[in-house]
Amino acid sequence: MVDIPFWRRKALAEMTDTEWESLCDRCGRCCLVKLEDEDSGDIAYTDVACRLFDAGACTCSDYANRQAKVPDCVRLTPETVEQIGWLPPTCAYRLVQEGRDLHWWHPLISGDPETVHSAGISVKGRVAGAEGAFGVFELLDRIVSWPLSWPHGARGRRRAP
Repeated sequence: MVDIPFWRRKALAEMTDTEWESLCDRCGRCCLVKLEDEDSGDIAYTDVACRLFDAGACTCSDYANRQAKVPDCVRLTPETVEQIGWLPPTCAYRLVQEGRDLHWWHPLISGDPETVHSAGISVKGRVAGAEGAFGVFELLDRIVSWPLSWPHGARGRRRAP
């Protein structure tokens, strides 16, 4: 009998802390600064990262204390995943919440944490800088659409080299 992976047999709320954390592919898209239009509520991504984001490692530099240091950092929970509309379409939490499967580049599938980068999913090499380096009006010039799209070839099966 084939063992069914936890993300296919459990709802987000049923996952252990270890399972929950392993769903994050470390793409960094959620760590990009987002701007909300006060009138429409629309969210725009920028290519500017949170001040705690380590662009080289593509991770939070102080994950354990991130909410104390960055008060508007959103802690993902099963409830917030369902409520917030700005999670990128590639996000494993969003995919699982929507009843979809993980893709070939996700480290839980590939067994390699580098595939999220080689598939073009992560923000690695695409971050203009940390939010402290930009003023409010400069952020408007940093709005990008790529965090809300799928890179070419990232949806399909990985092709043999």
